[in-house]
Amino acid sequence: MIKILLPLAIALGAQSAWAQTANIESQCAGIKQGVNEFISYPSVINLYFENDMFTGTDRDYTNGVKLSWVSANLRSYTEADCLPQWVKGMNSLFTSVHPGDFTSRNMVVTLGQAMYTPQDRLRRDVIPNDRPYAGWLYLGLGYNARKSVPPPKNKLTEKLDVEMDRMDTVEVNIGVVGPAALAKQTQDFVHDLRGLGRFYGWDNQLHNELGLQLVAERKYKLSKPDPASPIHFDAISHFGASVGNVRTYLNAGMEFRLGTGLPDDFGSAPIRPGGDSNAPVEGDGSRYATTGVHAFLALDGRLVARDIFLDGNTFSSSPSVQKKYLVGDAALGFAWQWRGGKIAYAHYINSKEFKTQANSHKYGSVTLSLEM
Repeated sequence: MIKILLPLAIALGAQSAWAQTANIESQCAGIKQGVNEFISYPSVINLYFENDMFTGTDRDYTNGVKLSWVSANLRSYTEADCLPQWVKGMNSLFTSVHPGDFTSRNMVVTLGQAMYTPQDRLRRDVIPNDRPYAGWLYLGLGYNARKSVPPPKNKLTEKLDVEMDRMDTVEVNIGVVGPAALAKQTQDFVHDLRGLGRFYGWDNQLHNELGLQLVAERKYKLSKPDPASPIHFDAISHFGASVGNVRTYLNAGMEFRLGTGLPDDFGSAPIRPGGDSNAPVEGDGSRYATTGVHAFLALDGRLVARDIFLDGNTFSSSPSVQKKYLVGDAALGFAWQWRGGKIAYAHYINSKEFKTQANSHKYGSVTLSLEM
């Protein structure tokens, strides 16, 4: 029954969220920084697609998709008119999220799926030295809060006269790992559609297990506004932690962006829990106020205590491999934005994640963001 009911419940919940959101005419309200009045900001729909077909492989983290709705600025996580009723009910469990003097807040509702496979698609038995087959289907609620903060005091920042913004994110993901995540069915459908060979070892995938993950992350963006210059630069740092039976780790990293008309967000994040970059906006009400292009370099390192996709099931025996405790990834990409949207592509390189892994892994990531 879990193979049928849990994915159905997640799908119905997400469908209800999109339907209720689409039928709500009133806007959320954002607070102008330093002014006691409310103004309207748009919400955002994001579509993320990550796959190693961009790099000519079909293994390890082989596919990830995520659809997210990012609210406009919120007066409250439990009283905003633009949030579906079931979301406000869930938010009542997190009333203490982001206390303090933040100037703007928003939240993110996410539906996503990820799949992992070994390198040899033809073997039907358990492959001892390669990662196990696994799928992950999840629903997520994320909470973002933003404010301006003083930059660090040193001669360089004083000379450049830079500005700094901070965003705090808390994200809760709940879903299922195992056959109920429908990773096999998704991969078979796509491979049949593209005329590719199927993977034959899915009978050995991780068993069904309820997955929970709580993520907290803080980002700082250092920038130097200069309307007279056509080229802009910013640097975005992040650090955080994840706790749960899906993944438990500490992480930190940086992103550097260079280009024209940089968007009012916190970077070009991949499908990384807590990495959603669509911050509450400050300014004219649009994250993508001008047309522009920019390049970016993103780095992330993690100290990993648990990874269910390598360690195997938490409460039962399952295939597993000996993971590496210190891992990281790097991305080089570019983005084009117009008023009301942005599209980005990034090429990712992951370090080896387990001791018997033959090579580091590469994949491509496409993100489309549209203001509503």
